[in-house]
Amino acid sequence: MKKASVLNVLNELPREFSFDDFLERLIVIEKIEVGMKESKEGKTVSHENAKKMIAKWLK
Repeated sequence: MKKASVLNVLNELPREFSFDDFLERLIVIEKIEVGMKESKEGKTVSHENAKKMIAKWLK
């Protein structure tokens, strides 16, 4: 995660906020960044494969 991302989250929060709210937003941003990177690298699962995997989990 880049420092700029942290500063953007911090600047978007209200004047008073809980640390939990701040941390939750940072976690979401990081997960999105990781997902976008993996997508660009072709590390994805097709919709059909995802459906098959979920079907196995639900058995």
